[in-house]
Amino acid sequence: MKPWQEAQKDAYPIRKAVFIEEQGVPVAMEIDELDPIAQHALAYVGQECIGTARLVVLPEHPARIGRMAVLPTYRRQGFGGQLLRALLESGTSLGITKFELHAQLSAIPFYEQFGFIARGDAYDEAGIAHRDMILFIQQPSLTNDPNS
Repeated sequence: MKPWQEAQKDAYPIRKAVFIEEQGVPVAMEIDELDPIAQHALAYVGQECIGTARLVVLPEHPARIGRMAVLPTYRRQGFGGQLLRALLESGTSLGITKFELHAQLSAIPFYEQFGFIARGDAYDEAGIAHRDMILFIQQPSLTNDPNS
């Protein structure tokens, strides 16, 4: 996990290729005010960055996972799962028990594999149909008593 200042040089080219060039997301929407306060996960093959995702933690809000992107050549090889697990592990290490994300409809089955549940109706975000998804993480008990 890296702050945006360190992650930007590797993360932005991935996001540009996937979101702007492949999916047609407007350039003005790609970088936002949350990037500087987010923690960014990066996936590499050798020295090449091939995927990125971010975790935004705001007080009194569920942690938000977003900007998940893997270059087309590397999809369906487990890199998206590695990125998502890194974000979830980072969040749970901070005591976070509730995560949310905006999933493109085609990505819902991917997130469901990790326990995310779709909520509400589909909506348009940047010209792409999405649904909200949520995941609750149960914190381990602080005692060894199974009846507590």
